[in-house]
Amino acid sequence: MSDLQLSSKIESTPGVAGGQPRIAGTRFTVKQIAVWHEFMGLGADQIATEYNLSLADIYAALSYFFDHRAEIMQAIEAEEALVDQIKKRFPSKLAAAHA
Repeated sequence: MSDLQLSSKIESTPGVAGGQPRIAGTRFTVKQIAVWHEFMGLGADQIATEYNLSLADIYAALSYFFDHRAEIMQAIEAEEALVDQIKKRFPSKLAAAHA
């Protein structure tokens, strides 16, 4: 896929999905696609089918991810750290009730 084709598939817009790179015309971020593929083990075809996206969209997102891996992994880690902070600050009442 040429750089021009890739740039038409992936866009970042302030105010949409927090300005994160995403599949053009959708709210699906590159980070979401990367998590589904890399951490949840979903194949490109599974993601495309499940979310009604084209394989070209998924491969463009994965290509962008691999080109910007360090930056996107840092965003994933920051998000996980934020979730951990929130869990510590606001423990689950449901989990406490079953303990």
